[in-house]
Amino acid sequence: MRWMWIDRVVELVPGQKLVAIKHVSLAEEHLHDHFPASATHPPLPIMPASLIIEGMAQTAGILVGHAENFAEKVVLAKVSKAELNTEARPGDTLRYTAIIEKFDPMGASTKGTVELLSPMPGVAAATIGSIDLMFSHLDQNMSGLEFPEHNFVFSESFRTLLRGSGIVMPANTSSHE
Repeated sequence: MRWMWIDRVVELVPGQKLVAIKHVSLAEEHLHDHFPASATHPPLPIMPASLIIEGMAQTAGILVGHAENFAEKVVLAKVSKAELNTEARPGDTLRYTAIIEKFDPMGASTKGTVELLSPMPGVAAATIGSIDLMFSHLDQNMSGLEFPEHNFVFSESFRTLLRGSGIVMPANTSSHE
């Protein structure tokens, strides 16, 4: 995974909960196309809902991977629910909270909330959505397909993000991007 849609992990309760943040910046290329100026309207840069959902998938995926010490290749299997009621704009900070609802050898289900943090002191965060996801442990698949031994899901980008957030990954989770 080369595209990171979270910037930092701010809280981790192993096997239970992970909180990450994402700072939305006008420097992000996708914002210039979503939505550009027209003859009748000024530009309206917003973070696409699909990328907000991907941010939650990365947050929850790290939580699920961490639960097994990153021994499994964790892949998103299903978006069970995705409800967003407000856009994220440049200058906003999103807070993703993922909670493991169910975990077994085949995978996990998570519940998540997305909040918009206010830059104003004393102003509470506003919940702007909920996203429930299901993950599969790729190594436990029953299709008979062979996958590479190295953990290509938790790539060096994720390892760098986790190290920068103070989370240590085991040495045996080598990856090749």
